[in-house]
Amino acid sequence: MTGQAVETKHEAESKGTDIAKFVLCSALGIFMFFISVTFGGKSTIPLDHLTTIVRGALGEAQKWVVLAVIAAGAALPFVKKTWNQSTQSVVFSVFKVVGLICGIMYMFHLGPEELHTNADLFPFLYVTLCCSLCFLIPIGAVFLSFLTDYGLMEFVAVFLQPVMRKIWKTPGRSAIDAVASFVGSYSLALLITDRLYQNGRYNKKEAFIIATGFSTVSTTFMVVVAKTLGLMDRWNFYFWTTLVITFIVTAIVARIYPTSKVPDEYMEGVTPDPEPIVTKDRLNVAWTDALTASHNSGSIVDNVVRNTKDGCRMVANILPTIMSIGFLGMLIALFTPVFNIIGYVFYPFTMAVQLPEAMTAAKAISTSIAEMFLPAAFVAEASIRTKYVIAVSCISELLFFSAVIPCILSTKIPVTIPQILILWVERVILSILLAGAVALLVL
Repeated sequence: MTGQAVETKHEAESKGTDIAKFVLCSALGIFMFFISVTFGGKSTIPLDHLTTIVRGALGEAQKWVVLAVIAAGAALPFVKKTWNQSTQSVVFSVFKVVGLICGIMYMFHLGPEELHTNADLFPFLYVTLCCSLCFLIPIGAVFLSFLTDYGLMEFVAVFLQPVMRKIWKTPGRSAIDAVASFVGSYSLALLITDRLYQNGRYNKKEAFIIATGFSTVSTTFMVVVAKTLGLMDRWNFYFWTTLVITFIVTAIVARIYPTSKVPDEYMEGVTPDPEPIVTKDRLNVAWTDALTASHNSGSIVDNVVRNTKDGCRMVANILPTIMSIGFLGMLIALFTPVFNIIGYVFYPFTMAVQLPEAMTAAKAISTSIAEMFLPAAFVAEASIRTKYVIAVSCISELLFFSAVIPCILSTKIPVTIPQILILWVERVILSILLAGAVALLVL
């Protein structure tokens, strides 16, 4: 066999391997993150089932695993000597220590009884949030590379590029992030965003928009809100209008301050890998880009190990801040008039859309910055229009201190708390106006 024939044979084998990696790895990623499967009487994505199985196998021991992760997260800034690199580092390092103290208080039943018996305090923060995220994020990270490393994002990006860039000012590949949030979890979507930002595939503004505009709670959380407010008989109407309103709000916010002032530059020290602009022959370009990414992806084992380490690092950062910042937010919401006062900011807008319980709705939605479920508790007995507007707004406002905000701040994406607070106010106002307009027309 001639040298040229051998080379041709090697190229064919290499291309065959690239195609197999692209198709099989991407299919596994899609299956784990996006395909609902019924198992044990529950219909959800396989990743959720796997997490449930692991948690079930551990039983009560999972709580001790969570405490160990919280302890590791609280210790890391001091072990790595990064706790005093900036004012924000100092503040969050302190919050992580406070989070560890809260975790110890829960596990050893210390402190006032109210902290342990009130379903919105330690039981919610530790069991509902921390126990779930502690296993969901690392297990999700194991399969994350199958979504991001073998060509799926490049393939999807080519087709969705015109839509994503024109409406949301983000690359086509960001569509995967958006779907991952709604179908799976905001924490996993943020893991994707952070990975692509650190790889130079998103610039600062793109990562900022995606992290603060696409990181919605999953459909499962929406079901809980709908059940609480008696909207399940209107589920399809509620789900689809919430989806549309959430991303309309993101499209508007992407064009105003503070998002408009975020620079179009890449993370310091990384080589930019921007998405090429495609104007024709999209299928051929998509296929070529996907196979190129598959060819350059490297070892599957190495990719899984790297992403798993990132997931473990992220969960160690998130859990202690959820226990501290989330706890503080819940205390303020439940035991002080702070959110009643903040409610006056939104009162003109709930009045503008003619909600029957305008003041109650304004006060209710103001608590969403602490925890997205809280507003539903305040309007459970309200009119259908008020319940609908609050049900939509508590999803589309996106940003809350009990979970999403600590997740965002644990990434490398340059987002500050003042920016988050401004974004929250903007998103709440726009959500009230849009959902209120729908309610006036339909309900």
